[in-house]
Amino acid sequence: MLGKVVSMVESQVMVEARSLRKDYGSTLAVDDVSFQVSRGEVVGFLGPNGAGKSTTMKMLTGYLSPTAGSAYVGGLDVAADPIAAKTKIGYLPESAPLYDDMMVAEFLRYVADIRRVDGATRRERLETICGRCGLNDVLGKNVGQLSKGYRQRVGLAQAMVHDPDLLILDEPTSGLDPNQIVEIRALIRELGSEKTVILSTHILPEVQASCDRIIIISGGKLVADASPEMLSGGDGASVVRVSVKGDAPAESIFAGVAGVRDVTVLGGEPGGQAFRLRSVSGEDPREAIFRAAVDNGLVLLDLHREQVSLEETFRQLTTTEDGAHA
Repeated sequence: MLGKVVSMVESQVMVEARSLRKDYGSTLAVDDVSFQVSRGEVVGFLGPNGAGKSTTMKMLTGYLSPTAGSAYVGGLDVAADPIAAKTKIGYLPESAPLYDDMMVAEFLRYVADIRRVDGATRRERLETICGRCGLNDVLGKNVGQLSKGYRQRVGLAQAMVHDPDLLILDEPTSGLDPNQIVEIRALIRELGSEKTVILSTHILPEVQASCDRIIIISGGKLVADASPEMLSGGDGASVVRVSVKGDAPAESIFAGVAGVRDVTVLGGEPGGQAFRLRSVSGEDPREAIFRAAVDNGLVLLDLHREQVSLEETFRQLTTTEDGAHA
């Protein structure tokens, strides 16, 4: 076991989930979830409500024990060596655990004591964190007097006090107004340049702009693990929009093109026909579509490849055919 831990420490793996499972009585919340996160990576962790995101995050941080499986942080087994593992983790849960009757400065000093931040460097560390999180103007206020935006800033500050290698942030912009979201998003991007970050959020453009990689969980199962660029390409299929004029049966012609998986009829301009064609995974059928139109006497009015949005891919992966969440 020691040899395994050492090899993981020396590797670039910062986080590893191995077949994590969590049961709440008869309810299976997380079902055999496995993934790795490399040092310095910023990973978006997505899923619909009730998918198992927060439960997975709590198991990674050691706040919940898995029913089965293991979690490792920096090569340390979170269950077997929880104190050492937690020194590497900064965690901001969806509802930040703050003490409303304590002043901001007092609360952060308290967290620093719990985190055993060295007394010689604690003052400098707190000054740095408060400056980065924009808290200098509210240090003398009680936490309970703060706005939602400032409370989130305090939550981020407490997660960063001990200078952890890993930040796990669960819905850090939840409930904030647009200006506050922009400010917190900028701070997260800055942190992502120097730390490993796992970020859970429902704001898909935020993930697309900030994350190197996206993991999607649905119904307790991992359903996707890829870059934002790959996921914006859906399942690897091309989506092509084509408009034609002519008397030939265009729908059946395009359905017979090699590499085309399905054809959807769209409303075309007067005298024309418009279609959306989805290819087999990995295929780009535009040249074959062009040749099929020309060979059958169809006048090609438009032919272009459509960009699949991350939102569309998310819906495809997390929604069943009847519209319910998977």
